[in-house]
Amino acid sequence: MAKGKQDSKGSYSAKDITVLEGLEPVRKRPGMYIGTTGPDGLHHLIWEVFDNSRDEAMAGEADNIEVTLLPDSTIRVVDNGRGIPVDKHPKTKVSALETIMTTLHAGGKFGGEGYKVSGGLHGVGVSVVNALSVMTRAEVHKGGDVYMQEYNIGKAKALVKKIGKSKEKGTVITFRPDDSIFETVEFSWDKIVAHLRQQAYLVKGVRISILDARNAEIPDLAGKFYLADLAIEMPSQSFYFEEGLRSLVGFRNQYQTPVHKNIFYVDRTIGDVQVEIALQYVEDISSRLTAFANNTHNPDGGTHMTGFKTALTRTLNVYSKKNNLTKDESFTGDDVLEGITAVISVKLPEIQFEGQTKSKLGSVEARGAVETVFGEGFSYFLEENPDDAKRIIGKIALALKARKAAKAAKDSVLRKGALEGMTLPGKLADCSSKSAEESEIFIVEGDSAGGSSKQARDRRTQAILPLRGKILNVERARIDRMLASAEIKALVIAMGTAIGDVFDISKLRYHKIIIATDADVDGAHIRTLLLTLFYRYFKPIIEGGFLYIAQPPLFKIQQGKKITYVYTEEEKTALLGDDADVVEEDGSEEEGDDAPKRAAPKARIQRYKGLGEMNPDELWETTMDPENRVLKRVTIEDSIQADKIFDILMGTDVPSRKHFIQTNAKLAKVDL
Repeated sequence: MAKGKQDSKGSYSAKDITVLEGLEPVRKRPGMYIGTTGPDGLHHLIWEVFDNSRDEAMAGEADNIEVTLLPDSTIRVVDNGRGIPVDKHPKTKVSALETIMTTLHAGGKFGGEGYKVSGGLHGVGVSVVNALSVMTRAEVHKGGDVYMQEYNIGKAKALVKKIGKSKEKGTVITFRPDDSIFETVEFSWDKIVAHLRQQAYLVKGVRISILDARNAEIPDLAGKFYLADLAIEMPSQSFYFEEGLRSLVGFRNQYQTPVHKNIFYVDRTIGDVQVEIALQYVEDISSRLTAFANNTHNPDGGTHMTGFKTALTRTLNVYSKKNNLTKDESFTGDDVLEGITAVISVKLPEIQFEGQTKSKLGSVEARGAVETVFGEGFSYFLEENPDDAKRIIGKIALALKARKAAKAAKDSVLRKGALEGMTLPGKLADCSSKSAEESEIFIVEGDSAGGSSKQARDRRTQAILPLRGKILNVERARIDRMLASAEIKALVIAMGTAIGDVFDISKLRYHKIIIATDADVDGAHIRTLLLTLFYRYFKPIIEGGFLYIAQPPLFKIQQGKKITYVYTEEEKTALLGDDADVVEEDGSEEEGDDAPKRAAPKARIQRYKGLGEMNPDELWETTMDPENRVLKRVTIEDSIQADKIFDILMGTDVPSRKHFIQTNAKLAKVDL
């Protein structure tokens, strides 16, 4: 749904639509426009259509957006904005609606006034969705009438036509993705809810509803507007936040202990740049900073994040010295970030990102605007809330003290490594290859698994690091305490990247770091502890795609001379069917050997409890051989949700963890 610009009277018509090029490139190279044809790209189609509805809301023209999952992988997005223009376009000589829906780069977001702020792809969005869908339907409720046009893979099936009367105003876009383009056309309810909840925080005062009608009886929707008004029973979620980012910070800190009660909040515009920031310190050592530009998440920060950090450090140092709360020492940027939860959002008309993914904001004017707005606002907050200010300064003073202790411990480890010529841990069985690209390290549980895997490995490219017992839970541990742990210190030295402010991903010695633990409760706990370590202190390793989880088989099934390894109960059932003529073994090879002679069973099943139970040949064939093994790459799809899960599972909030376990207990697979 590309948009147009307004004249001085606030009109929005076909003459305001700019046209640049056709849709042919989209189907040839869809990845250029949506990033990937995997699940992320599929959901990106929803974001593109939704972004246009959201831009109407940001322009003050809409306050209610509805997204519905329909049967057959179909999505319907409704907003009560102005409605796409339907009059004839002066250049294309067809309806502006058809121009917008079927032409790449057609829209009013290329330097008009109708959208002073736009977060979408500047007119690319809905035409790309149309090109990658086997069915798209656009309905415009405007001026008391309903206009409609349908499309197939980006081409109009007929002219725009009037199909009835309506008391509503706005646009309805319905589309079904092309399953010949995408790896899957199954949408994730949780992914959609998480993304749209975030957007609701960013556009305060706008209601965003998500409906799951995939299993509902749906009537003919032609000419209909909000599906929620039809009183159909279906799962739904609705979000409305009057306090915007203040509400988001409260949501992110729901499992934390606040250092100060009041959440700082400022929303102010300087020139053409609107700056909205909220923050609160909590009793934690991690920082949670989230940045947005025109409602687009910037995981790599950018100029607005730089401006925020600069103003934060300066403001706290000035306040602390002015009120004699610290001695001669000044806080560093690392000190003031410890335990902070902050969301920084800027909106500006001409926006520049670094790279196609929009992961980093490059607009220079954003830095100065954020420094001014936040610096002045936060100074006022500290003066007006002296008790909160003292608690914040106290928290940061502790961070400064801990930083010195951590630096001493870290320097000791690194200095020791340097003096010993970076001697690797004695328990590490390293590979002979010096190429990080082809080298991999297996982090295994215990000496037994370590012994088997050392015999099984390809010595040229595979290194083995056995861990003894469960490593330290680093969720609340600083670097000095971490490096006092022999197991963690061995892992840090083996990886070669160092840690903390001297971490260097380019020095990573293995481009596959593989966690290989047993398929039991203890193994799952060790795996979770390791994931916590990597997420909190080595996140670039995860973001670079270097961290994996091994998937050893659960069962060895022998039918005559044929041996099959299966990885789940479901695979075992599928292989054996309803055949009950089996012998189940507990891992020992003795069962059945001394039993009375009888007919050979159809199948013998061995259940593996741990990697140490496998002989080296089995371990190589099932878990370590690149030709046969199954690895799961660890990724971060939603950093906010990931933070929340680590807070619950590994933090100090016991009631929240108990509630999480009780709520999700039915999903657990317990090996009795």
